[in-house]
Amino acid sequence: MGNFARVVRLALRYYWTVAASFLCAMLVAVLWGGNIGFLYPLVEVVGNDESLSEWADKSIASAKETIAEQKALEKRLTRELKAAPPAEKRSVERELRAAVNRRDAAEADLRLTSWLEPWIDNYLPPSPFGTLVVLIVALLVATVIKDGFMALSSILADRVSQLAVFDLRKQFYRRTLRMDLATFSESGTSDLISRFTYDLENLAGGLQTLFGRATREPLKMIACLILAAYICWQLLVLTLVVAPLAGLLIGFLAKTLKRANRKALEEMSSLYGILVETFSGIKVVKAFTMERFERRRFHTTSKKFYKKAMRIAVVDALVNPVTEVMGITMICLAILAGTYLVMSGETTLLGIRMCARPLSLSALLAFYGALAGASDPARRLAEVFNKLQRASAAADRVYQLLDREPRVFDPARPQPLGRHHRELAFENVAFHYHPGQPVLEGIDLRVPFGETIAIVGPNGCGKSTLCSMIPRFFDPRSGQVLLDGVDLRDVRIRDLRAQIGIVTQETLLFDDTVLNNIRYGCPQASREQVIEAAQQAHAHRFIEQKLDAGYETIVGQSGGRLSGGQRQRIALARAILRDPAILILDEATSQIDLESEQLIHKVLEQFIRHRTTFIITHRLATLSLADRILVMNGGRIADAGTHEQLLARCELYQRLHHGQFKETA
Repeated sequence: MGNFARVVRLALRYYWTVAASFLCAMLVAVLWGGNIGFLYPLVEVVGNDESLSEWADKSIASAKETIAEQKALEKRLTRELKAAPPAEKRSVERELRAAVNRRDAAEADLRLTSWLEPWIDNYLPPSPFGTLVVLIVALLVATVIKDGFMALSSILADRVSQLAVFDLRKQFYRRTLRMDLATFSESGTSDLISRFTYDLENLAGGLQTLFGRATREPLKMIACLILAAYICWQLLVLTLVVAPLAGLLIGFLAKTLKRANRKALEEMSSLYGILVETFSGIKVVKAFTMERFERRRFHTTSKKFYKKAMRIAVVDALVNPVTEVMGITMICLAILAGTYLVMSGETTLLGIRMCARPLSLSALLAFYGALAGASDPARRLAEVFNKLQRASAAADRVYQLLDREPRVFDPARPQPLGRHHRELAFENVAFHYHPGQPVLEGIDLRVPFGETIAIVGPNGCGKSTLCSMIPRFFDPRSGQVLLDGVDLRDVRIRDLRAQIGIVTQETLLFDDTVLNNIRYGCPQASREQVIEAAQQAHAHRFIEQKLDAGYETIVGQSGGRLSGGQRQRIALARAILRDPAILILDEATSQIDLESEQLIHKVLEQFIRHRTTFIITHRLATLSLADRILVMNGGRIADAGTHEQLLARCELYQRLHHGQFKETA
């Protein structure tokens, strides 16, 4: 429960709400016990056709008589104790202690009844039926008040849980955005979504249960046990002998439930993964008529989740029988022992003193009522048991990611970084995603400010990874990347990325207006600046003429309402508006039509001037923009030079040119 305790500490920051919720739970418990306590006057007073006033007079007289009798008995036993032979002294001492206990009990009854008598005489009716009416009305009023406090307690518990999960959700989201790209690749989008939704929902349910029922029901149980202990604490202890065994069984079930819930949450993540993959790739699914395959895949994972859920259900179902058997055993012991004490008039059971004075039938019935009142909260606690274990498993999954530190982070004392103006250098850079599987090895490269570098090579040779080192999506495992002589790891990530513009092959637009998509990354830009950037990207005309609401048009999820060329030009306008010192184009024109490519080519001819530009491409037309072409193979730089130089001397470039570029040419 360690991670769940962290969530609880988060909730305890709202201490006024927690305190109010706890106070309401206390009042509910007191009124719950008080309502059960009404059983005693109903049986003792009204059942004997007496008013409370008559009962008080009779109780006071009986108590005084008992005190006098016991004092006389104490004097006699004290004399007998002095004269008794050693063999009989222990028996006399026991009788003397019993007489003292009976006198103390009678004196306590006398004090309580004497204190109540003026209130009873002044405010309660003198007739038995009138007394019954008052007791019934008081019971109804107390029940209404109790239910009101119970509703308020539930509302406050919900408020605490939702506020705590609201804070945790923001904290989780903030921390997730700080993580490096490798974390997203390892965790997967569907797993993150599962933790953000299903796991946090279970956490909220667990907190609501903890501050609601899990607080309220034990207090109700304690109130009833206090009432039972007041009547006869020795008899209560006897009835609770089975409680430790039940506690051990419930502890075992708790561990089993937590493991089962953790596995079920993992299966739910897999379900989310299938849904995300299927719905995002629905065009491919339908094109290849793979609906049946996807149904089978979904069925298999759903069946696994079903089996985990049924395991939880089985274990959860065992909690109720354990608590019920414990409750029945307690009540059976109480019935046997209590009935014997009442019927025999004894105060001892098997030689053990159970009460100071013989139990009356009304006191025994009130004792049974208190036990029944304690068993109902115990049963309700069994019902919430699974929620707490599920919340604990969900907390472990959430904090598993929340406690991870990003592998790319800001230095403790970042160096100031001016606008790039001299040189970008890679010095003996090596990188791998997994040990023993190098992606980059021995990269040495110097790029003067304003130079345009095109990077070509076969798939998987490290082109994109090399460019990902520049904005510090990844840090080198060895070597360093220097910007104007400063190691990128020594500057703030925000300062570095503020100088970089990136346009990728898979252009991502957000489900927002065209205006806000272009302005993304430069929120302070004016509308005029946005339009100017769109004009430079040759996007202004289609925005104004082909989109219904112009710049206020909602582009849809991932820009799905626009064509590939339109999305790419908006992405280019976004990069232009940022005015970066370094521009990275990763296959930016590989999936658009020829007309859009020609327009973007014209834009780039102007825009890359006086900037350091990296272009990953297979397009011959785009290569013409480069001052130098870098050929990569197997994570190394195989050669570098102009198009003509490489055609003349680099066999790999020749193969790439004839195999891929020739068709484009």
